[in-house]
Amino acid sequence: MAIDVLSYTCMGIGVFFWFWGTFPLLGKRSLLFKLHGLSVADTLGSMSIIIGLLLKRPRESPLLILAIISLAIWNTVLGYVLAYCSSSRGSNDG
Repeated sequence: MAIDVLSYTCMGIGVFFWFWGTFPLLGKRSLLFKLHGLSVADTLGSMSIIIGLLLKRPRESPLLILAIISLAIWNTVLGYVLAYCSSSRGSNDG
């Protein structure tokens, strides 16, 4: 019973992070600032949902842990690629 409450709480927090990261897209900040906030919120939300699933389905833990590791690595690398491509060193113009 307590595991179910904790699991659903983690999933609810994850959905909250998803929406929380989406709202700043309507602001007047730079595109990279918006993408950074969105990617961080999306990563935290997705990891929180996966942790909730991990509590609910412990037999699937190897796959869920792999999903958490993949999310962390993929989103970090993607952030670095976006930052490099947007910098003056990353462009072929100069």
